[in-house]
Amino acid sequence: MKPTDLSDSTDLSDSTDTPVAPALKPGRGRRRAEDVRRATLAAAAELLFAEGIRAVTFEKVAARAGVSKMTLYKWWPSPGSLAFEAYFGELEETLAFPDTGDVRADLTAQLHAFVALLERSGATVAEVIGAAQSDPELAAALAEQYVRPRRRLAVERLAVARQAGQIRRDVDLETLVDQLWGACYHRLLMPAEPLSAEFADRLVANLFAGITP
Repeated sequence: MKPTDLSDSTDLSDSTDTPVAPALKPGRGRRRAEDVRRATLAAAAELLFAEGIRAVTFEKVAARAGVSKMTLYKWWPSPGSLAFEAYFGELEETLAFPDTGDVRADLTAQLHAFVALLERSGATVAEVIGAAQSDPELAAALAEQYVRPRRRLAVERLAVARQAGQIRRDVDLETLVDQLWGACYHRLLMPAEPLSAEFADRLVANLFAGITP
């Protein structure tokens, strides 16, 4: 979500969502929204991965980033939505969906990247999902910025494969997304069985035994 106002007189042009900057030094004068936003998201990401989502408060993030707390209130509806944006900025590139023309290879590569991410930071993902159940702003950010866009990317890639004759015409693509990524989330949140690349391979193998022409 993009800022529309700023209490400490920053320049709103050229804003970015990538948390890479260190804390800002205090001082007078106009500071670019790009710098303020980077410092804020970087601070939120540090707190999130080091201490968990409960540690991401506007007070702590503002102090760590060297920005006005009122700025955070104006830019994000809740600390949870700020934590999510910081987290998503860290993983967006990792979860890019490949398109090599071979849908089975592309699904396998994407699931491997997804499982590797969950193996590294699954506890944080689980915390974000859990917190969203009682934080409407976080739930909205999760749905609008992550869940729906990622489902759309997957469905679009599967639709290309169906058009190319790699998937049967009668297969429901939305359900395929649930079968693959939903199974990974299930093992993350209900950890009776391990989540691994081998599990991802078995998911793809079982799936393609039923959906190919």
